[in-house]
Amino acid sequence: MRFRALAFTSLLVLSATSCRESGAPSAIKAGRAPDASASPAPRMDPGSDPASTGTAELPEGVAERPAWLGTRPLPLSPAGLGIAENTPRILRDRRLASVDFLPPPVAPGFSSSRRPIPNGVLRRSTWRRSCPVRAEELTYLRMSFWGVDEQRHMGEMIVHDDVAADVVSVFRKLYRARWPIEEMRVTARRELDAAPTGDGNNTSAFVCRSARLSTEWSEHAYGLAVDINPFHNPYVRGDVILPELAIAYRNRGWERPGMIEDGDVVTKAFADIGWGWGGKWQSVKDWMHFSLGGG
Repeated sequence: MRFRALAFTSLLVLSATSCRESGAPSAIKAGRAPDASASPAPRMDPGSDPASTGTAELPEGVAERPAWLGTRPLPLSPAGLGIAENTPRILRDRRLASVDFLPPPVAPGFSSSRRPIPNGVLRRSTWRRSCPVRAEELTYLRMSFWGVDEQRHMGEMIVHDDVAADVVSVFRKLYRARWPIEEMRVTARRELDAAPTGDGNNTSAFVCRSARLSTEWSEHAYGLAVDINPFHNPYVRGDVILPELAIAYRNRGWERPGMIEDGDVVTKAFADIGWGWGGKWQSVKDWMHFSLGGG
């Protein structure tokens, strides 16, 4: 089946997620969605106020999150993107305590859950009636992960139901390898229109937006793509880098926690489910990005 190529202007969300992927594979059905009713992260539903990792002493090299993170909009270029600036010192080797938006996992080992998207989650997500996928085709995941702070956390993600089991299998492997993730939450609707701060680092999947430099929907708009640690693994095309403050992470020879490298546990886990990696693209590098279509 064919998807309709629909335009959606959402360049500013690139401060947190930034991929040039084109439309979704024809294996997933499109349909008209039913009614449903980087900027500061939203409060989860259900859940308590976000807080950094408990009162445990932070490991050596790990810092508390600076108060200014996500609060300082960048000046905009004529193209509407934030103007890149030098990476702040504390973010050059970014090792920040994670914020808990959900209760941390209780049981030892990897834990996950899968269910239809709760109404509250759907309302705070980027889904709307004009998206190329019906709400019933999407699945809400919760998965445990290891933070850069060496603590266990619980994250959330929206993906297409057809790939949910595969995505869980990937994050199970990352958890067992204790591969560090800073943040994992559903992208909020207001983030699409927020002024870019260039310092986002949220691991996410479904975002209802168009592909970069295209009138077609992104694979993220179908729940068929995942971005991991965007700040550690930025999108780079010529002089454009997204998130805009991640210039220090253009240097892939300086290996730091949270970076994705060819042949590591992340690329192997996604290769095992048949997904492609943006780090292998030629004219553009999108080190954060994995997708079913691979493009």
